[in-house]
Amino acid sequence: MARDREPLRRARMLAASAAVLALGGTALAEIPVSAASKPKGHDVSSHQKNVDWRKAKNKGARFVYVKATESHTYRNPYYSQQHNGSREVGIVRGAYHFAVPHTSSGKAQAAHFVRNGGGWRSDGWTLPPAVDLEHNPYGGNKCYGLSKSTMVAWIHSFSDEVKRRTGRRPVIYTTTLWWNECTGKSRAFGSNHPLWLARYNSTPGPLPAGWSYWTIWQFDNGSGSLPGDQNLFNGSTDRLKRFARG
Repeated sequence: MARDREPLRRARMLAASAAVLALGGTALAEIPVSAASKPKGHDVSSHQKNVDWRKAKNKGARFVYVKATESHTYRNPYYSQQHNGSREVGIVRGAYHFAVPHTSSGKAQAAHFVRNGGGWRSDGWTLPPAVDLEHNPYGGNKCYGLSKSTMVAWIHSFSDEVKRRTGRRPVIYTTTLWWNECTGKSRAFGSNHPLWLARYNSTPGPLPAGWSYWTIWQFDNGSGSLPGDQNLFNGSTDRLKRFARG
C-alpha cells in the first residue's frame, strides 16, 4: 500500500482556493442561491477519517463520492467505513479514483480501482465510478509530463477498462483549465461521460471542451457544512436515483 497522500492533496486544494480568491473568484461555503434547489452532496477521502454519516445526512447530504484508490497501489484505509456507512443511513454513494497518469497505464489503474471499491451495481444507491483528473499535486508538470494525445489515450484506456469491468463509463472529475490544457481541448468524452466539474465560484462557468452540461458541480473545497468538499447534483432527487441506477 502506498503512503497516505491526502494531506498533500488537501494542502494543494487550499492553495488553489487561495488562488481563486486572489483572482477575484469566490470560494464558497454555502450553496449558490441559483442552485439551492438541487440535491446537496459531498466527497470524502482518508483526510476525513471516520465520518459521522447520520450527522451528514441530517445536514442535507443526499449523495457522496468516496475516494477508493490512487495510482495502481494506494487504497483509502477508511473506505469501508465511508462507503458502507453512508449507504447505511440512506445516502446515495459512489467511489472515485485519483488518477496519476505517469505512474502506470489507464488500464492498470482502472483494474486496481474496480478491484478495490470502484465497482457498480444497478441498485439505485451506487453512483457510477468516477475518475479524478486534475493538476499534478506532487510537483513537476501539471499534465504529468504527458503529451495531449498521450493523455487522451490514457483516459480512453481507463474508461474502456472501467466499462468492461462494471458496465458503466466513468464520471470524469476535472477543471476546465486542466482539461483544455492537458487534453488539448479534447471533445472525445463529453457525449458519454458525465461531467463532475470543479469550480469554486458562484456559477459553474465555462465547461471543458466536449461538454454542454454538468452532472455534478464541486463548488467548495472543504469549508461547507458537510465533511469534505461540497457538491451539487444537476437534477432532482429522483433523477439522482435514476442516474445511480443507470
